[in-house]
Amino acid sequence: MRTTRKRSLACVGALALAVGAGVVGLAAPASAVTGTATASMHCTLPPGSPAPNPRDMNATYTVEVPDEVQPGDVLPAGSVKVTPTATGITVPLALTLTMTPSLTFELDNAGIPDGTKVTVQGDVQASQNVPANGEPKIDPWTNNAPITIPASATPGAINWLIDSSKTVTTITNPPLGAQETVCTANAPKVSAVANQIPVPTVPTTTKLTPNNGGPGTAVTVSGVNFAPGPVTCTASLAGVDTDTGTGTADAAGNATCTLTVTTKADSIRIGSTPGKAFVWVTPIEGVPHPVDIEVLPGALAIGPAGGLPTLDLGSVTINGKSQTVTGTFNAAAVQDFRGGSLGWDVTVTRTPFLNAETGHAMNTAALSIAPTCTVTNPDSPSACAVGAAGAITDTPKQVASQAPGGEELTGGEFAVGGGASLKLPPFMFADAYQSVVTFSMA
Repeated sequence: MRTTRKRSLACVGALALAVGAGVVGLAAPASAVTGTATASMHCTLPPGSPAPNPRDMNATYTVEVPDEVQPGDVLPAGSVKVTPTATGITVPLALTLTMTPSLTFELDNAGIPDGTKVTVQGDVQASQNVPANGEPKIDPWTNNAPITIPASATPGAINWLIDSSKTVTTITNPPLGAQETVCTANAPKVSAVANQIPVPTVPTTTKLTPNNGGPGTAVTVSGVNFAPGPVTCTASLAGVDTDTGTGTADAAGNATCTLTVTTKADSIRIGSTPGKAFVWVTPIEGVPHPVDIEVLPGALAIGPAGGLPTLDLGSVTINGKSQTVTGTFNAAAVQDFRGGSLGWDVTVTRTPFLNAETGHAMNTAALSIAPTCTVTNPDSPSACAVGAAGAITDTPKQVASQAPGGEELTGGEFAVGGGASLKLPPFMFADAYQSVVTFSMA
C-alpha cells in the first residue's frame, strides 16, 4: 500500500503539470483575434511528484479574444474558451479523477494600472477513468465568471500577458483528494494576444486642463479626429454659448485649443462635439478665508468579522440515488470606503464535506452557488456585477465584482450571497457532515 500511494501521488504531479502546460483558445466570437506565445513558467507540483520540484518549463498558449472591446466592457461567462492540446503524458496506475483548470493574464494598456489581472477560470470537469499507462483527457473549459475590461483602458492595444496558471486535480480512486499545480510566468512576461480599443472615428472633445475655475481662467481643450487645420473651442452655460477660443488640429487629427473663461460656464467643447463638464468657481467680494479639510480613505472590508450563521440544509435519507438539496447562503457584507476609483472581487472557496470526529467524508459531493449581489446603501456610487453560477471548490470562484472606475468614483455597500445547491452521491456513510464556505475579498 505504501508503494501504491507514492506512485499515485507521482501521477498527480505529472497530470497536473500537463494541464498547466496546455494550449489555449477562445470560443470564436463574431469577430476575434488569435495569437500564440511560449512562456517560461516556474511550476510548483503536488507533494510526491517526480523531482525536480519546483521546476521551470515552457508552456505554449494560443489565445483567441474579441478583436475590439470598449473600456468597461464585460465579457460574459462562457465567452472565453480554453482548449488544451494533448500532452502526451501518461500515468502508470489506473485512476479516476476530475480537473479544475485556470489561466491568468496581466492586461497591458497605457490606461490600465500596472498589475491588473484577469483569470479564465473553469468549473470542475467531468470525472474520467484513466487506465494504467493511459493519457488523461483534458477537456476545453470556459470562463465561469464575467471578465471586465477596466474602465480606465485607453484607445489602442490591450496585450494579454501570460501571468500564471493553476490546476486542481482531484483523484477519487484511489482516494488521494485534491492536488494543486501552480505555475508563475518568469520575467519578462510574454503577450499571447492583443486586442484593440478602437480610436474614436468621430471628432471628440477629450479633456479640459484645468476643468474648473472662475473669471480669467485659461483652459486648454484637447480633442481627437478633427480635420487638420484651425479649430474653435466654445464655453457654454445651459446650452448658451459664452466664450470662444481658437486652436489647431495636426495631421493626425489631434486638436489643441485655448480659451479664457470670462463668465459662468458649465461645459466647453471643440467645434460641434459634445462638451466636457467645467466647474465654475464663483468669485466672492470681501476677505478670503480658506477652509481646508483632508478626507482620508476608509476600508475595503467584507464581514461580519465573526463569520456568518450556519446554513442548515436539513437531512436526507440514503436511497441509492443521487439527491440534491437547496438553500440560500447568508449574505456577506461588502464595504468599499476607499474613496478612489479601484474595483474589487469577491470569491468563494470551500473545505471538503466531512465529520471531523468520525473521519467520514463526502469527496464527491458537489456544492454550487447561484450568486446574488445587491446594493445596500442607496448613496453607493458603484453598481455590483454578479458572477456566473457554478461549483464551489477549493479554487476561488468569482461571485461578485465592482469594476474600476477610471476617472470616476467607485465604492459603496453591498450584500453578496446566493442560492445554494448540494448534489449528494448515491451512497455514503450515514453521518453529519460540514463544509466551510469562505467569502474572500480582493
